[in-house]
Parts: sequence; structure tokens; C-alpha cells
Amino acid sequence: MQTNLVQQFANTSEGQEAEEILRACVHCGFCTATCPTYQELNDERDGPRGRIYLMKMFLEGGEVTEKTREHLDRCLTCRSCETTCPSGVQYGRLVDISRGLLEEELPRKPKEKWLRWALTRVLPHRRLFGLLLRAGQAFRPMLPEKLRTKVPPRRQASPWPASSHNRIVLGLAGCVQPSAAPNTNAATARVLDKLGITLVEAPQAGCCGAVNYHLSEHERGLEQMRRNIDAWWPAIEAGAEAIVMTASGCGAMVQDYGHLLRDDPVYANKARKVSELCTDLGAFMLKEDLEPLKASAQAGKVAFHCPCTLQHAMKQNGVVEQVLTRAGIDLAATKDKHLCCGSAGTYSITQPEMSQKLLSNKLEALTIDDPVRIVTANIGCQLHLESRSDVPVHHWIELLDR
Repeated sequence: MQTNLVQQFANTSEGQEAEEILRACVHCGFCTATCPTYQELNDERDGPRGRIYLMKMFLEGGEVTEKTREHLDRCLTCRSCETTCPSGVQYGRLVDISRGLLEEELPRKPKEKWLRWALTRVLPHRRLFGLLLRAGQAFRPMLPEKLRTKVPPRRQASPWPASSHNRIVLGLAGCVQPSAAPNTNAATARVLDKLGITLVEAPQAGCCGAVNYHLSEHERGLEQMRRNIDAWWPAIEAGAEAIVMTASGCGAMVQDYGHLLRDDPVYANKARKVSELCTDLGAFMLKEDLEPLKASAQAGKVAFHCPCTLQHAMKQNGVVEQVLTRAGIDLAATKDKHLCCGSAGTYSITQPEMSQKLLSNKLEALTIDDPVRIVTANIGCQLHLESRSDVPVHHWIELLDR
């Protein structure tokens, strides 16, 4: 694709990266076949190829309007198009860059600006989110149905193992998961303990930076990344062998720390090391002897939902399924595995109508084989699926913990 970026963008590192990505696109349109929003709307501008043209037009100085932004906002950033693309177009980076630059050029309406500000000030802050969640849970029976379904029931974490081992791996508590699904990391710690591995959380680590970064507050997101690197670094220097992610949304972000901080003179090398150590829990466990876990497997077919961040961003499609099969779990048949459930970080809040359509499609696809439960690998997907599922929804590690 030929490009001619205006000087305003062409002289920046982000503009140069965007131009390189644009030039990789050959207009083939293979991406439209796997784009969830294009499948629903059949509008070229709501598919990756059309959005690439819109972003190119913006970066080349063309007129952009609220309609332009509407099509970009409707993108889930699920990155299914990247898995399909024969040319290796890094669409996720392109849309992050373009959205960030567009935010500066075209101010949002006050209502939209307030909603996004609230999301970036509440979700990444573990304690504040926890307090608000507990208040919502306390008043859940009195809430309107639409809001009530978004408030998960209160859960308790089982005890962490008391033993310790020579093999140490780091984990990330994150921002939403400790309050909404506190048993996920506790279950992970107990399962890894059975394999002779100790999971350690760094108390100072918090949000991975994804919420702010994907809502175009790039510098605030980068600051959260630097804070996590500082929190993990002592353990890394002491020999922690991996940073094991139990939420693939966070994993997709952490694996990009090295790229996003590549020009930071203080953090570039550390960020690269953190990204090298970052691995999804399933990929980490697949290398281990899972024989000690087989007795924990339970009867009944289980449907696994592979989050977009796991299959398209972390490139770990099929890995968790292998772990579950080796542990004796009977996997139910599903369909349309490549399509997003509609959670997509804050998408279920900023784009509720499309999000609910995709959720209906995904629940139908996950239950064609009458599973007794649904499991997934990302907290956002877990909460979104369970908001309307008639079948219990959990993180997959809880199956092995049982």
C-alpha cells in the first residue's frame, strides 16, 4: 500500500510505525471473513480492510469525522484479522496508534469523554474497583436487570499453599480479578504447588496498563507498565523463571512491554526481559508433567472458550485444550472458536449493543454439545459470559484445582 503521511505524523516514531504497518497491507480482504463486526454489519468500514483505509486517510491528512471514529470505535481489537492476514499486518498496533492520535485531533463529546475517563480511573485501581464492586453486590437484588447482570456474585478465594519450592514463578493479581474472581490465582498457586512450583505475587504490581492504553491514554498506561516492571524486578534478579499470566488480556499487554518501551532509556532492557519471561499459564503448564493433576479431573463435558487475546495476540490457540485433555477433562464440541465473545476489555460498556449480539452468538456456539460448564482464560471473558450463561462459567485452572 502506498502511503504519504503528513509531516505532523511522519516525523514521529508512532507515525513511522503506522506507515510501516500500512505498507504491509495488500488489500486482499481475507481479514473480512474472520472479523466479528463485519460479519454482523456487512459494512466495509466495519471490517479491518475498510478501517485501514480510514486510518490511512486520517494519517495522510484527510478529513475525519465522528462517523470515522464510530467505525474505529466499533472495532473490538480482537486481532482475529492478524491471525488470518497472509501479509502479517499488525492491525492491533495500527489501531492503537491511530486511535491515540485521533483522540488528540478530534475531541469527544462530553458524555463519551466522561465515560472513558471513569473507566480509566476506576477499573485499573484494584481497591477502588473492589469497593464499588462490593457495594454493587450488596445492592444487587435492587439494581435494574441490565446493571444487575453485570455485577458478578461475591466469591471467596481458597487458601494459598503454605509450602514453598525452589522453582519460583511470578504472577499478576491485576486490577479486576482480585475482587471479581479471587480464586483464580489462588487455584493457580495450589495447582502449581502440586507440580513443585511456587507462585509469587508482587504486592506493588497492579493493572497491566491495558485499560488506559487501549482507551488512548498511552502515557498513563506506560506508567503502569513501568510500575509493574519495578515491582517484578527484584524477583527476576533473584531467579524467577517466568511471569505466568492467568488473564490472557493482561498477558497480551505484558508481552508487548518490550516493544512499547523500546525507546525508554531507563526501562527498555528491563521491559524486553519482562516480555521474554511473560507466558500464559497454559503454555507454561504444557511443558510440565501433569500426571499429579489427573486425579483432580471431574466428570462431565466442559466447553472451553479461547479468548481473543490468547489465540490471536499471544498465539496460544489450542494450548489450554491440550492441558485439559492431558489432565483428563472431557472437552465439549464448540463452533466459531475464532470469533470474539464481545467482552473485549471495556467494549461491553462502550459498545453494549454489538457486544450483546456477539455474546448471544458465542453462548450458542459454546453450548451446542450441552456442556456442564464453560471455562475460559481471561477475567473479562469470564464475567461477560456468565452475565447471560445458563451454564456455570469459571477459569479453567479451577477445574484442575478441584
